[in-house]
Amino acid sequence: MKELKINKNYLLLKNWWETIDLTNYEKSFLNREIISFNQQLLRLKEKKIRIGAYGKSGVGKSSVLNSLLKKDIFKTDIINGTTKEIQSETWTLKDQTLNSLELLDSPGFDFCDIKFPDKVYSSINHSDLILFIISGDLNRNELNEISSFIKDGKKIILILNKIDLFNKNELKEIIENIKFKLPKDLNIPIIINNENNLKNYIAKLINQYGEILLTLNSIQLADKLFLRIKEQRLKRRQKLAQSTIGKFSTIKASAVALNPFILFDVAGSFALDTALISELSKIYGLKLKGESTRKIFKNISINNLCLGVTQVGVNTSFNLIKKVILLTAPFTNGLSLLPYGPIAIIQAAIAVHSTKILGKLAAKEIFIRSKASFI
Repeated sequence: MKELKINKNYLLLKNWWETIDLTNYEKSFLNREIISFNQQLLRLKEKKIRIGAYGKSGVGKSSVLNSLLKKDIFKTDIINGTTKEIQSETWTLKDQTLNSLELLDSPGFDFCDIKFPDKVYSSINHSDLILFIISGDLNRNELNEISSFIKDGKKIILILNKIDLFNKNELKEIIENIKFKLPKDLNIPIIINNENNLKNYIAKLINQYGEILLTLNSIQLADKLFLRIKEQRLKRRQKLAQSTIGKFSTIKASAVALNPFILFDVAGSFALDTALISELSKIYGLKLKGESTRKIFKNISINNLCLGVTQVGVNTSFNLIKKVILLTAPFTNGLSLLPYGPIAIIQAAIAVHSTKILGKLAAKEIFIRSKASFI
């Protein structure tokens, strides 16, 4: 039954990924995220869970993993910082539904001589389960690292190592301090590393929840990739929207400045604003009907009311002046047309300003309506 469920989850994610059509730019820009997701998808298919050990230098990460393996696979030394890059080893457990377990050893996050620190963090952060190794009470840096993992939705187990350094009362006090510092609602397990205590706990955990952890991490990586694609497409659409608003501002400015009749100005401006909203809706992938367009006008009209009143008032005054100028032109040998230029320029500037504000308000309203549905 479990096997059928994990296979179904794999097929669902695989089919979802195959339906997304990426441009070459998106494939290049999101190359790292795409590779990470496909690697996770492959691990889901192969039922291979990844467990990463993380912590500051000298807490005994390599030693903890060696105790799980019952072999000295990962290099240890009395000098801190022996591990300088990510290392992995397969861990075989009996009576598991998963095909294999991969253990990752990592350098201490406070060690300066780390090769590719971003890659190290990314590898651990993409693990299905994180063993956060500590050797005493949590310090600020450790809490910051734990907070980062929690923010990314990672599943963490705190492993208290090197307990021989403390007596029973000191150990109890340390555990209470750690619990006080951790988020109360997450109930992060704190496991003391002694004899077979840790191995038995992890073996039982993987047996009960291994497939869930593997599937959950796969879904989380898919969600992060989806959001990154959406974010990039939104930025591109925002740039295109800005360009479109600028284009319509120019058209309206020219039309308003050259047209001497206010009714034509108002009708033409409304038609251009409607066309602008229609064009913006296409950019954001939202199909708007007449009723939807009117609702958007209604939503932005309150914000745009003062500007609209001012624009109509100023345009009315300027249009009356323009009419007088045009009517008196034959009797003044064209001299009355001289002020026509500055008036047209002022009206054009008002048209540009109002169209840009309306365009921004419309783009914001359309984005709010469309952001839940588009990629």
